[in-house]
Amino acid sequence: MKVDLFDFELPPERIALRPAQPRDSARMLAVGGKSSHVQDCRVRDLPRFLNRGDVLVFNDTRVIPAQLEGRRGEAKIGVTLHKRIDLRRWQAFVRNAKRVREGDRIEFSGNVSAIAEQRLGDGSIVFAFDGVEPVEVLLERAGRMPLPPYIAGKRATDERDREDYQTMFAREDGAVAAPTAALHFTPQLMNALVEAGIGSETLTLHVGAGTFLPVKADDTDDHAMHSEWGRIEKDTADRLNAARARGGRIVAVGTTSLRLLESATGEDEVIRPFAGDTDIFITPGYRFRAIDGLMTNFHLPKSTLFMLVSALMGRERMQQAYAHAIAQKYRFYSYGDSSLLLP
Repeated sequence: MKVDLFDFELPPERIALRPAQPRDSARMLAVGGKSSHVQDCRVRDLPRFLNRGDVLVFNDTRVIPAQLEGRRGEAKIGVTLHKRIDLRRWQAFVRNAKRVREGDRIEFSGNVSAIAEQRLGDGSIVFAFDGVEPVEVLLERAGRMPLPPYIAGKRATDERDREDYQTMFAREDGAVAAPTAALHFTPQLMNALVEAGIGSETLTLHVGAGTFLPVKADDTDDHAMHSEWGRIEKDTADRLNAARARGGRIVAVGTTSLRLLESATGEDEVIRPFAGDTDIFITPGYRFRAIDGLMTNFHLPKSTLFMLVSALMGRERMQQAYAHAIAQKYRFYSYGDSSLLLP
């Protein structure tokens, strides 16, 4: 499909630079489900759109301070870690990459340094961090939260972002971008969901910086999707399959949860344990096997994530829903408002 089919005009002022406070006070656009029309509501209204026995699936990845500023001699080098390779080596996107050669040592703050080991075909570089301390400890000392470029380009990252850009479910270190749909959840909302008989499960998908890469191809068939590492435990898969067998719906909280669930599910619609990389690219025409709904923020024009929600709900319907959201002044992207999509 032509990538231009997924374009739309978004006024810059609709991009949220801070999250709603409290988190579950964010607006939510409900699309589909029991109504053929879109409904304007709040995230805290979520329980009334779900049924007893439904299950929400959250991503428990934790964002690490993966953005580093360093030097090679007099040259300033910006490094954003993208994907862990092993205990000491990370793949990274690099600003001023032309000044970095294989074998160069980059010096960061806090006595942290790394060797540029290998330049990959996509322009990223593999860095091996010096020392014996865990890389996560080094990053706490030298790194900062890797806010998306559409926020970082408008304001500086600060200490508040260390809390704001982390979900209440965050446990497993490794993400360089937050699973932002879950940023809206609070203990109070989770209690309300439990009282309504709505279940919850967690999986892990370490979101990489590749999620922000633009689609440069003119046709979706020519786009190379980035890969990310994820895991679904056997007990989790078993409980999700049992919930569906009882008539409950599986609702992914965020596109990261959805992509991993779909990667772990066969043509027989059985969710299986999973541990490894996924580069699944979902566009219109895809047959969903694992999920029955999605809660997600509003995405960029011509992005792989807008293609995904178009595959779930229909492209024209999502164009109309996004036009409504823009007209009603919803807040977009990572710190923005939410949508609940029930086909």
